Amino acid sequence: MRHAILLVNLGSPASPQPADVKPYLDEFLMDPYVLDVPAPLRALLVRGLILNTRPAATGAAYAKIWTGEGSPLVAISKRTRAALEASAGIPVGLAMRYGEPSIANGLGELLGRAGDVDELIVVPLYPHYAMASTLTVEVAVERALQGTRLRYRFAGPFFDDGAYLDALAARTRASLTLDTEYVLFSYHGIPRRHVRKMDPTGAHCLRAADCCASPSPAHATCYRHQVIATTEGVAQRLGLERGRYGIAFQSRLGGGWLEPFTDRELEALPRRGVANLAVVCPSFVADCLETLEEMALRGRDAFLAAGGERFTYIPCLNDDAAWIEALGALCRKPVPVAL
Repeated sequence: MRHAILLVNLGSPASPQPADVKPYLDEFLMDPYVLDVPAPLRALLVRGLILNTRPAATGAAYAKIWTGEGSPLVAISKRTRAALEASAGIPVGLAMRYGEPSIANGLGELLGRAGDVDELIVVPLYPHYAMASTLTVEVAVERALQGTRLRYRFAGPFFDDGAYLDALAARTRASLTLDTEYVLFSYHGIPRRHVRKMDPTGAHCLRAADCCASPSPAHATCYRHQVIATTEGVAQRLGLERGRYGIAFQSRLGGGWLEPFTDRELEALPRRGVANLAVVCPSFVADCLETLEEMALRGRDAFLAAGGERFTYIPCLNDDAAWIEALGALCRKPVPVAL
C-alpha cells in the first residue's frame, strides 16, 4: 500500500506588514470554529472592529521574530516536513490551516509528487484536541477532499504518546539548570465553552472540580484533560515534585477562558518565592508568535519586572530528531478511517 502524509499547522501571514496581516487575521477569526458566534455577529466583531486596529499591532509583534526565512512557524514546519520525509521514506506534504501553503495547495503539491496514493495520513500538528485547532483542520481537509476517492485518515491527538512525551521531556531537561526552582507549563488558552461544546456526553467537562481525573469518554476530545495528562507525563519523566511545576493558559481573548492565566502567573510567581523560572509551551510543536514573542520576550519581561531573577524559555520540539522519530511512529498508528 502506498502512503503519503500531510502535516497541517496553523499558519502565518505572508509578512509582518499590516496589509498581509489583515487577510490572515480575517481568515483566522472568521472561522466559526475559532470565533463561535453567529455569522453576522462574527463579521461585525472581526470586520467592523478587530481588523480596523489589530493588524498593525499584530504585525509589529511578528516583526520582532521574523527571520530571513520568513515566519518561524512556517520555516520550522518546512524543515519538519523534509526531515520526516527523509526519515519515513514516503512523500510528506505541508499545509497551513490559514495562509499559505493552504490545505488545497498543500494537497495539490503532495499528490502531484506522490502520484497514486492508496492512503493519505493527515496529521494536525496539535498534541491536544480542540475545536479551534484540530477540529477545524479536520473539517477543512474533509471539505478539500470532498468528491475525491482518496482514502484518508487523521492521526489522533498525541498528548499522551510515550515517544512524544519522551522527546518533550528531553527537550525540557536540556534547558533546566540545577537552580531552576519551578517549571511552568504554558498552554494556549481556549474558552471554557469550547471545552463544553466538545464534550460528547454533554454532562462531564467542567461539571466538577475533579472532572479531568474522573474517567469519561469526554477525555478523547477534552483539551483541559489532555494538557493535564501531558504535564503529568513530562513531570514524571523529569522527576519534578509537586510544587515545582504548574499549568497556566496563555493568549486569551476576553473572559470565560481556562485558568489560571499565564501572564498573571508570571507576575505572581516571584511573590511566591520563585526567582529562577523555566517555561515550556507544549501546545506548540514549532516555535511561533505565541512562543517567541508572547512568551520568550513579553513573558520574560513580565516575570523579571515582577521581581524574578532568571527566566528560561524552553524551545519547542521544532525539527528535533527524537520528535521526528515520534512523529513517524504516530503516522503508523492505526486509527479509524474517515471516508
